[in-house]
Amino acid sequence: MTNHATVLVVEDDRPLQDALVSTLEIAGFHVLAASDGGEALKVLNDNAVDLIVSDVQMQPVDGRELLRRLQQRPSSPPVLLMTAYGTIDQAVAAMRDGAVDYLVKPFEAEELERRVARYARPAAAAERGASDPVAEDPRSRALVALALRVAQGEVTVLLHGESGTGKEVLARFIHTHSKRNAGPFVAVNCAAIPEQMLEALLFGYEKGAFTGAQARSVGKFVQANGGTLLLDEVTEMDLNLQAKLLRVLQEREVEPLGASKPLPLDVRVIATSNRDLEQAVREGTFREDLFYRLSVFPLKIPPLRERTGDVAALAQRFIQTRSARPRPLSAEAVARLAAHNWPGNVRELENVVQRALLLSEGEPQIEAHHLGLAESPLPDAQSTARALGADLAGDLWEEEARRIVAALEMNHGVRTKAAEQLGLKDRTLRYKLQKMRAAGLRVPGDRA
Repeated sequence: MTNHATVLVVEDDRPLQDALVSTLEIAGFHVLAASDGGEALKVLNDNAVDLIVSDVQMQPVDGRELLRRLQQRPSSPPVLLMTAYGTIDQAVAAMRDGAVDYLVKPFEAEELERRVARYARPAAAAERGASDPVAEDPRSRALVALALRVAQGEVTVLLHGESGTGKEVLARFIHTHSKRNAGPFVAVNCAAIPEQMLEALLFGYEKGAFTGAQARSVGKFVQANGGTLLLDEVTEMDLNLQAKLLRVLQEREVEPLGASKPLPLDVRVIATSNRDLEQAVREGTFREDLFYRLSVFPLKIPPLRERTGDVAALAQRFIQTRSARPRPLSAEAVARLAAHNWPGNVRELENVVQRALLLSEGEPQIEAHHLGLAESPLPDAQSTARALGADLAGDLWEEEARRIVAALEMNHGVRTKAAEQLGLKDRTLRYKLQKMRAAGLRVPGDRA
């Protein structure tokens, strides 16, 4: 099964280029490749491309120069950048210049596929099943029915749920079924962007507004005009920026950094959080006035363990989209899936299905033992890391998870002390813990 979306991979490291191409082809995308920005532009002259996945550091034409040249064209596909730890600032600066997102090397194959599915054209996402929530369980059917009703209006929506429950899927569903569906859907992960960069990314800036602002940049609010802006994990935004966001929402206009006058906005905002916002307000980490502005229509997405009627249907959907030879689940496999606690929610289920497809290759159906789910609902770090695609991330991710668990155990689950011991900011540790939970890893201090 293919996605009918064409992805151009631009990477000068040939072994890595081959690995990226293979990963995306296995996921069902049609993939083209180029070794630098100049070669990529030649490919674009002869081919229609839905998304560009480009390295930043290349010779002779690097990723940022490719981005600049693309902006000179009347229309160009979105650009997802890949960067090493030492060049994150360059990638974030490129996002100011129009890139949609960036990935930090090394990254998991599953994360690459998820980002590509997000930014490739909406039709491709729909074919992957990403645009329509599975709603077999009564709780899910009620939630989707409510989402359909709220989609018809213009109110701001707040989606709350654990990491991996499908908040972005529901946000896209609301956009698709709204009167704004012909407009853009723009998603910003507030937890993944450094604090000092997020304001410029959201609101935009004029040339010369600050050191390094070599050209005017249109912010995400303006990019989403006529459509929907998703503020993913909005609770990770610092208080200063929360105040500016509140003003934008109240005035329905945005003033880019360095601009002489504000720009009018016609944008619907959907915000998500996996934290308890009311608790964050009580703790003083989230503004009460912004909370009320965002939660005009709150929707809580229940964790997968509370909507077990969706499990088999979700698993079958992943089988259909992940395999060139879809095969059924045995009755024992379905029972094993239903009995699992799913601490990583839908993302963990997708990982389990991906592993089962590999282990059941050549078999007529997927059996319970192919799932790799022991009686204990939590897989160990080593097996989970392998399931996430250790060929691209592997040992580094596993070691990082091990160190975080050890620090939390040493500090009796107190996150602030663990973050200090690890040399991380609190928000950075929260972001990494989200990834660990999504992978189904035990996090000391979490409630059972």
